[in-house]
Amino acid sequence: MRKILQFLFLVMSPVLFAQLPQSLLKPTKRISTFDEYDGSIYKTLRYKQASVIDEKSGTFDAKLRYNTYADALEFKKSSNIFELVKSPTAHARIDGDYYYYCEFRTQRGLKRHGYYVLVELNERYRIYKKYSAKIIDPEKRGSASGTATPGKVQTITKYYLEERGVIMELPMNKKEILSTLGDKEEELKIYIKKEKIKVRKEEDLIRLVSRYNALKSSDTQSRSLLSTRSRRD
Repeated sequence: MRKILQFLFLVMSPVLFAQLPQSLLKPTKRISTFDEYDGSIYKTLRYKQASVIDEKSGTFDAKLRYNTYADALEFKKSSNIFELVKSPTAHARIDGDYYYYCEFRTQRGLKRHGYYVLVELNERYRIYKKYSAKIIDPEKRGSASGTATPGKVQTITKYYLEERGVIMELPMNKKEILSTLGDKEEELKIYIKKEKIKVRKEEDLIRLVSRYNALKSSDTQSRSLLSTRSRRD
């Protein structure tokens, strides 16, 4: 799957690599609010070698890192910090993660814009994961000194099933995901047990959705993967 994504990523632009142009960058400032917290707002502390594809101008080499708090791909030049312009036509690959700026909506019509990492590509659907920062602020103890326990920053990963621009979160809990895919709950229960599926594993989650897709494809009523309402309801 990684090879397929890499191939699609590269064929979308000219083979020639060049330095990242200023037109794709927006000045920003380093966020220092959480410097004393345990953990980091960055997916990786170091800037990593990356490829940036702008569908309008080409492919470029750069060193980037993803800011989970600001939902931004950051680039450093000398002492100045920039972020990649957020656009559906500009994508980046960092350490095997394929970042796309997407303008999705939920099943209720709410906008969900931001960077999503493509992990599975199917002719009917896609599976994305999204990183975000969970901030736990320091807590003061009841002592006279007012000593506080350190704040924490945790990187949270959520998975989404996307179909024609609409997304639905895929819970990484067996009971919850069976409820989410409730119209095929009994069939999926059997599949999970037989194949020893662990939904917290990315590979197994992909397999489960693939099985769900196969079941929906043979459905004589609704074939949309996001139409999960059970016929019993």
